Amino acid sequence: MTTLDFSIRKKEHHPISMITCYDSTFARLVNESDVDCILIGDSLAMVIHGENTTIPATIDMMEMHTKAVRKGAPDKFIVADMPFLATRKGLSYAVECAGRLLCAGANAVKIERISTQKETISYLVESGIPVMAHLGLTPQFYNTLGGHKRQGKTDTEAERIKKEAQLAVECGCFSVLLECIPPEIAADITNSIDAATIGIGCGDGTDGQVLVLHDMLGLTECAPKFVTKYMEGAALVKDALNQYAAKVATH
Repeated sequence: MTTLDFSIRKKEHHPISMITCYDSTFARLVNESDVDCILIGDSLAMVIHGENTTIPATIDMMEMHTKAVRKGAPDKFIVADMPFLATRKGLSYAVECAGRLLCAGANAVKIERISTQKETISYLVESGIPVMAHLGLTPQFYNTLGGHKRQGKTDTEAERIKKEAQLAVECGCFSVLLECIPPEIAADITNSIDAATIGIGCGDGTDGQVLVLHDMLGLTECAPKFVTKYMEGAALVKDALNQYAAKVATH
C-alpha cells in the first residue's frame, strides 16, 4: 500500500486492516500475512517495556523498533508514532523526529490531536512526511484525560472530535485513526471526511481497523474489553514452556 491507497480503499469500500508490531520476528509473520499495514505504536512502552502509559516512549525507542519492524516486514506499509512531546518543541525538532522515523523505515508518522498543531502538521506534510492523525482517546494525554477513558460521550466532545477530523484533512493528513469513541460518532466522521478512517474500539463503521498484536493474540493480561482474541497465546506459550521444563527435568 501507499498513502494514495488509503483513499482508494475508502472509495471502493474495501476495509483496511492494520496491526501493531514492535519487533522483527512478529513483523516477519505479519509480512507473510494478509494484513494490509503495520502501526509501530508508542504503546510499545507498555507492551514491550512494561511502562504504565505510552508517555515514556522516546524517539530513540521508536526509531529502534521501527528499524526492527522494517527489517522483518519489507513489503508492508508502516506507520510509526511520534512520541510524547515530539511535535511540541518546535518545527525543527518535529521534522527531525519524523525524519528519523522515515529513515528508519516508516512510510508515515502518526500524531495525536490536531487542533493545536495545525502549523506543525501542515509543515510536515509539505516537507514530504505523510501524517496520520489520531483522535478520540489519545493515550499521550493520559494525565489530562484522567486515564484511558472513552471519549466523545457528550455532544460537545463529539462535535470537537468531528471538527478536529475535518481539520486533519485540511492539514493534509492522509488518514485519521479514531480510538474509543461511540460507534455512531465514528461512523459519522467516516462519512463526513475524505480521508480514510481507522478505528479501534469504536465499532465497525470506519474504513479500517487496528488492533494491538499482543492483545488479539491473547498475550496480554488486561486487554481492553472491545478486543477480540483470536487465540489464547499466553496459555499456549506457558504450556510450551512447562513442557520444555518438564523434559529438561527428566534428563
